[in-house]
Amino acid sequence: MKTFFRFVLLALILVSVAMVSALTAMRFAIHGREVAVPKLIGSSRTVAEQQANSDGLILDVENHFYSADIAEGKVISQSPAPGSLVRRGWKVRVAESLGPQKAEVPDLVGQSARAAEINVRQRGLEVGSVAVANLPDTAQDEIVAQSPPPNSGMVESPKISVLIAGEEREQQFVMPDFTGKRIGDVRKQIEDAGFEVRVQDPGCSGGPGTAAAPCNKDAGVIARQFPTPGQRIAAGAAISFEVTH
Repeated sequence: MKTFFRFVLLALILVSVAMVSALTAMRFAIHGREVAVPKLIGSSRTVAEQQANSDGLILDVENHFYSADIAEGKVISQSPAPGSLVRRGWKVRVAESLGPQKAEVPDLVGQSARAAEINVRQRGLEVGSVAVANLPDTAQDEIVAQSPPPNSGMVESPKISVLIAGEEREQQFVMPDFTGKRIGDVRKQIEDAGFEVRVQDPGCSGGPGTAAAPCNKDAGVIARQFPTPGQRIAAGAAISFEVTH
């Protein structure tokens, strides 16, 4: 009887060892089939496909988007992300860049300044410099010339500068982007150019919900500004900045 029990116990041990070995072998086999997804962003479709196939993966181009940063025909995004572990045969879905969105330069000559601005912005373009000249026998506020010229081909979001007939107006400027800069670095140059600078600092004395603290008009980083970047402003206008610390 003891011999029988010993035999059964030995058989159970052997079965357990076999099961552990099988599980270990399965784990090794599964991990052996896993690969890290390569970085495909920025590569052409041909190169990306070669990279994916060399790792046993399948490239699936499922979308196309415009991009000002990634050249046409190159991968702009991918899923799964680079470095992710997947099994061989997995599909890596990517989007391919169409390059910068292009538009045809419209003919603005003969239009009013307001109509031309709407026309330009609807096409995703921008109004550049605006010059005014007193031209006899020409309707006031009518555009008489533009650069680049009409129908000059497909261009990448240019600024269209125009010449308008009329009496010379007060000098105007295009508002630069000061966000992210220290107020102390730009205050003097703005004031020297003839503009008024106003600073809103929630951390200064009198700010809502803050303890009283001495105000340093040249401390802090510009978080917001008004007028916003790109807007036209007249000489001597007030420019407001909200700063953070």
